[in-house]
Amino acid sequence: MQPTLRFIDPEILSRISGMELRARTVVEGFLSGLHRSPYRGFSIEFAEYRQYTPGDDPRHIDWKVFGRTDRYYVKEYEDETNLACHILLDLSGSMAGSRGSRLPEAPVSKFDYARYLMASLAYFIFQQRDAVGFVAFDDQVRLDIPSKFRPGHLYNLLVELEGLQPGSGRTLNLELLHQLSETMKRKGMVILISDFFCDLEPLFSVFEHLRFRGHDVLVFQIVEERELNFDFTRLTRFEGLEGEGILLGLPQSMRAHYLKNLNTHLEALRSSCGVNRIDYTLLKTSQPLDFALHAYLAARSGKM
Repeated sequence: MQPTLRFIDPEILSRISGMELRARTVVEGFLSGLHRSPYRGFSIEFAEYRQYTPGDDPRHIDWKVFGRTDRYYVKEYEDETNLACHILLDLSGSMAGSRGSRLPEAPVSKFDYARYLMASLAYFIFQQRDAVGFVAFDDQVRLDIPSKFRPGHLYNLLVELEGLQPGSGRTLNLELLHQLSETMKRKGMVILISDFFCDLEPLFSVFEHLRFRGHDVLVFQIVEERELNFDFTRLTRFEGLEGEGILLGLPQSMRAHYLKNLNTHLEALRSSCGVNRIDYTLLKTSQPLDFALHAYLAARSGKM
């Protein structure tokens, strides 16, 4: 039976200072709930013996071989860096969500939730000794850190993530995603985090491009409760966060049409992910982040 970890609520995370501390809180809480690490043994693979030379770490000397040969040999290992993970974050205006619209009911914005998700996934992947990098963009690339696994890399990623803010550009510059697909020379894992409130047909071509390049793709769609249920009750002023303008209206007269269009949009996105063998997860900003880590682990174990 898989645990349900309610103590890593996004609202709680919003009160913790520092992205690294937040990520560690999520991941260590998640792993303690699992009782044992699901990834031990994935990371290191014995490669060969090499004769000891001055400057080598004595801890790597194989004393059993010394006992048989009376010579010092060290074990050499290879990191399993067959997984290079690229986490792509949507910085467009709609990711500001209700916080961007100054609605007090929202405990955490879509953008902050996405940053917590991004940090938690990066921390988790790094603990597996896999390479991880970030790309953040709206109408242009704002942050591009290549996937690496080396000391200090994760800390630098999280420092950069701390300073990001949602922009005013439109969701998902899809031409940029095509260009990014071409720059990822090595087959790996691509994690795309967005609300995906965009034209879907061009997005589907990006999915096909990434899969054609041999990448495993995970899609995390971040939404707020009000975007799903449209539970506004009185005359409301709706303001587009990506330049769509302002609409004043009665929600009761708009709800049925809105929900029909939304459900059609979500179903089309899910369907395209299924056709392209992409792992899709819908996350509400009220959900603890163990949902996302379970989804990542399920996808990862299926690709191992």
